Amino acid sequence: MNRPDRREFLQTGAGGFAFALAPEWLAPPPRASEPLAIGLVGAGRQGRAILGELATLEACRVAAVCDSDGSRLESGARRVQGAQSFASHREMLEKLPALQAVVVATPTHLHRAIVEDALAAKKHVFCEAPLASTVEDCKAIARAARGAGTLFQAGYQARSNPIYQLARSFVRSGVLKDLALLRAQNHKKTSWRTPGSTPERDKELNWHLDSALSLGLEGELGTHQLDAVHWFLGRYPVSVRGTGSIRCFQDGRAMPDTVALEFAFQDGVRLLYSATLANSYEGRFELFAGSNAAVKLAWTAGWMFKEADAPTQGWEVYANRQHFHNDEGITLIADATKLAAQGKLKEGVGLPHTPLYYALEDFVRSVAESKPVACSAADGARTTIVGILAHQAIAQKSEVAIDPALLEDE
Repeated sequence: MNRPDRREFLQTGAGGFAFALAPEWLAPPPRASEPLAIGLVGAGRQGRAILGELATLEACRVAAVCDSDGSRLESGARRVQGAQSFASHREMLEKLPALQAVVVATPTHLHRAIVEDALAAKKHVFCEAPLASTVEDCKAIARAARGAGTLFQAGYQARSNPIYQLARSFVRSGVLKDLALLRAQNHKKTSWRTPGSTPERDKELNWHLDSALSLGLEGELGTHQLDAVHWFLGRYPVSVRGTGSIRCFQDGRAMPDTVALEFAFQDGVRLLYSATLANSYEGRFELFAGSNAAVKLAWTAGWMFKEADAPTQGWEVYANRQHFHNDEGITLIADATKLAAQGKLKEGVGLPHTPLYYALEDFVRSVAESKPVACSAADGARTTIVGILAHQAIAQKSEVAIDPALLEDE
């Protein structure tokens, strides 16, 4: 069900931190004789961020930019020299048959039709996450991808993040010992609103504040963190309960700006999740806490905190460390052993690129090498469905069962 692990291995000794990723996985994707021709659908904020990252990958080129909004289309097209502009994705597919891949970055509720059309046209597809706003659409996207004969990657970025790959090998090795609790949050002070010149334009721009179209904080943002948990544990929760309210932005919105959720797993472990637009303290992170250690991940950095009674393996003496109040964290550094041998261990703290870069790089590499994608349509659909049920729990202010049958491939 998941992509095969990427040559994750354990190293011990004086060279540095105990875990390292094979260096070839940190290299850019191979350069084909001709760069992969990509069409971007959706030139909003996320689409423009995608254009910026694709511009740094030599193995691909953006051949087309598509958006139904003229101003967004113009803004996106300005960022890509030589790219053709289209107001309709169907027109783009029809007039540019040489396109090899499509990146979908439209609002969530619009994904399905674009994905189905692109796959029917035999294009490789990278679709931003969450995949859809309904269970039906998630299932439809997964079915279309399964029978397409081309590659489909869901845009859950944790699976491509070198620090998360490293941390997952650590967690799955059992070094945390008895998993006690899971915690995650996304706290950022922002209104989540874009002013529109007319009521119609305002509604279009602020679709994520419309409960009929959007999955709210728990779905639009939270599923990226949920997917990291699902991927690390190899299992899904069996129920979710939650509440939400407007704590800061009394501007007529119906969508909560603050939510709290509790996900229950079959073995009794709980994931506590919170998201708010009212406060930025501690930002975004996930925490895996066990009886021997805890791992905290914050997308561009990660740390391990060992318990005092945990067995010592020797490598801790040489690891790079950071202090957090009364705790001392060992930084998770991809390819740390090699960096330590070069005397550059501290230079490896954090990531040289954004998490989005690594997800797009993985997609381009998968196409170039005909290899499995980092996050399949089936895995992306499963996480999105859990997010949809979390959104229902917030709306109903109740507990919602997660039927395992909903997460099975059809």
